[in-house]
Order: sequence, then structure tokens, then C-alpha cells
Amino acid sequence: MNNPCEVAVVNAPEKIVEINVGRVAPFYQALGNEEVLFQQARQHGMPVLIKGPTGCGKTRFVQHMAHRLNLPLFTVACHDDLSAADLVGRHLIGAQGTWWQDGPLTRAVREGGICYLDEVVEARQDTAVVLHPLADDRRELYLERTGEVLRAPPGFMLVVSYNPGYQNLLKGMKPSTRQRFVALRFDYPAAAEEERIVANEAQVDAALAAQVVKLGQALRRLEQHDLEEVASTRLLIFAARMIRSGMTPREACLACLAEPLSDDPQTVAALMDVVDVHFA
Repeated sequence: MNNPCEVAVVNAPEKIVEINVGRVAPFYQALGNEEVLFQQARQHGMPVLIKGPTGCGKTRFVQHMAHRLNLPLFTVACHDDLSAADLVGRHLIGAQGTWWQDGPLTRAVREGGICYLDEVVEARQDTAVVLHPLADDRRELYLERTGEVLRAPPGFMLVVSYNPGYQNLLKGMKPSTRQRFVALRFDYPAAAEEERIVANEAQVDAALAAQVVKLGQALRRLEQHDLEEVASTRLLIFAARMIRSGMTPREACLACLAEPLSDDPQTVAALMDVVDVHFA
């Protein structure tokens, strides 16, 4: 990828992995020293682990840092069936015979850039074996099926993320894996920062952004309804955009907040009671 503005797509088995370089700078509101820590980790060749709840800005932060550092970004959305072979590559058979196709992780190591594994704990356990030698001082990727050993260039960086709230005995990051990373903990922003984020992302005025954020904070305090997830910053942005486009606040909050947060009709009704208080 010689063109700094090139956007390519890797056709990995069962998924599409997009590689972004040189796009318009994504908006990101820094909340602490995460940018400095990320840059220092890259300078020292250290991998980064980002943990935080759904919709708090983990992926946006990685996009922001890739743009800021002018690095290609290889993003892989991990899932239950993602195996080490999906990341590394496999032999394929076609009309011209058999050939080897690099996976997204191998491409990132060969070409340099950030390989971002989103929700890494969702992947199969065998992926950890592949990541371990990349995430320590060796910085090597072993391609068992081809016999190659790839040494990661200085421009390569491994970044993974997960939601600690989803972890259980079957899906979690082992201490032996976690201790190979520099870890950043993300959470939902304080009200003032979240208002700026909502206003910028939804393109709404400060008054509406403040009203939506105040509603979001109220919904996050509803512990008695056993919500699996609280209202994320992402959902608040969705609601604000819908209101800006002409939808009534109640309709927007039902579609963008209450219904995504619960399938239980009584819980949805309780959430809408809170909405009615804030958008009377």
C-alpha cells in the first residue's frame, strides 16, 4: 500500500477486513493521558489492550491514533468462530492449483501498521497461541503451515480490545495473555466531555446535547432493572441525530435507547418513563 490515501479490503475467509489509511481525521475527545500512553507503547514496541464497556469509544480511539500516527489500520471484528487460521492465513485451492493467502494479522506484520482485534475474547482460544510471540520481546509471527517466521517491523503494532462486562469462565483473557500488554481502561465520559462528543458527532446544538446526556446519565442509574448494558455514548449520539432529523424526542429515544437496551416490555416502559421526565 504505497498510496497514503488508499483504502483496501482484505477478503479473509468468512469476513471482510477493511484497511483504512489517510481518511479524514476521525473526531476523538481525549479524556486523559491515553494518547500519550498509546504513543509511548508504539515507540517501545509494546502491544496495547483497551478494555471498556460497549460504545465508550474504544474503536474510535484506535482509528484516531492510526490517523494521528499515519499508520494503516487493519481491523478484525472477532467472533465465536474466529480461529488462528483466520488471522494468520491458509492454503486455498482453485483452478490454478493451491496457493497461500495471508490473513489480516500476517498482512499487518508484513506491511506494517496497526492490527486491531476488536472484542478479542470472542475469538477461539487458539488465537492466543498466535498472539503470544507477537506480544512479547520476540515480536514474531510463526506461520506453522508455511514454515515462515515473520519478524514484525518497527511500524507494526498489535492492539486488542474487549468488554470486561462480557467476560465469564469460558470467555475471558488469561492472565498469561493479559500481562503481555500495556492496558488502558475506558469508561463513559464525564458529562461535560460527553456533551461535546454528542454535539460534535450528532451535529446538534449544546442545549440538545446536554439534555440527551442528562437523560443518558439517568438511565445509567437504573440498576434495579437488571440491564445487561447501560446507555452508551454511541446510543446517545444515535438519539440526538434522530431528533435533529425531525423525529420527536420520544420516538427517537424509544428507537435508539429503550428498545436497544432491553427486550422486556416492562423494562422498556420503565425506561420510557425516564425519557418522559427529561423530555416533558
